[in-house]
Amino acid sequence: MPKKILFATQRYQYLKARILAIAPADWEDGHIIIRDFPDGEHYHRITSNVSGKEVVLIGGTIDDKETLELFDIANGCIQTGATCLNLVIPYFGYSTMERAVQHGEIVKAKNRAILFSALPTTLNTRVIMIDLHVDGISYYFESNVRPVHLYGKLLVKEAALELAQGKPFVLASTDAGRAKWVESLANDLQVTAAFVFKRRVSGEETHITGISANVEGKLVIIYDDMIRTGGSLIQAARAYKDAGAREIAVITTHGIFAGNGFEKIRDSGLVQKVVCTDTHPNALQITDPLLRVQSVAPLILDYFLSIPQ
Repeated sequence: MPKKILFATQRYQYLKARILAIAPADWEDGHIIIRDFPDGEHYHRITSNVSGKEVVLIGGTIDDKETLELFDIANGCIQTGATCLNLVIPYFGYSTMERAVQHGEIVKAKNRAILFSALPTTLNTRVIMIDLHVDGISYYFESNVRPVHLYGKLLVKEAALELAQGKPFVLASTDAGRAKWVESLANDLQVTAAFVFKRRVSGEETHITGISANVEGKLVIIYDDMIRTGGSLIQAARAYKDAGAREIAVITTHGIFAGNGFEKIRDSGLVQKVVCTDTHPNALQITDPLLRVQSVAPLILDYFLSIPQ
């Protein structure tokens, strides 16, 4: 097997460092010179030798600049001789735009998959993603690209048990849409699952009409795959609190916290603890005792170590 060399886009250098800290000694640290010009253009030069090596490249599709940087570096690695390419996309952006609801809507999740499917062919090209909002996004990749969907189930279960500290709890979701996933986690943990029933009033407004389980006097741990503005989470947390929940904690894989999303959650006074992973760089910008961030570096490395050599 070719030697692995690890690169990352500018905004995911932290995750590259965390993987290298626990990776086997034969994983090489890849180096790139990156410069941004005043006119908005960007310069990239791969200074490490990738010829004959297997490249692992970490980056997100968190915005358009990041997406194109990931594509450019991937292309550059292939053009300079990489034999295999592994694109690790911890958070796949536009994951809620996975289908068209109204005529003329552009399915951005599919477009992003098509973009990376256009990379030149290598012996083996993989795209590794974590806790996709919609499983079907995996099927948008074309050509010789092999999509891999990693589930952070073990991370969520460990976080829930740590939050509960041996006490009974209810594992809850923000809405019925995530109920099956939460129910699966609850079954593994041998605890009760709960979700809220919602009625859509308009395109922007929903009302909660009920809760599926008794939460009175109990610790409720809400799991959602991603938190963006925090609006849905706060609405669900308030419903569980109104139903008698003693305490509420939150676990999410992707802590995006767009705008002042985290501040909204904190200032609501409804949530006692938030646990997220480091799949999105926004989470690392927050220093608050309410938030604990745990790394997906072991999950990513375990995947590569599990591949037959």
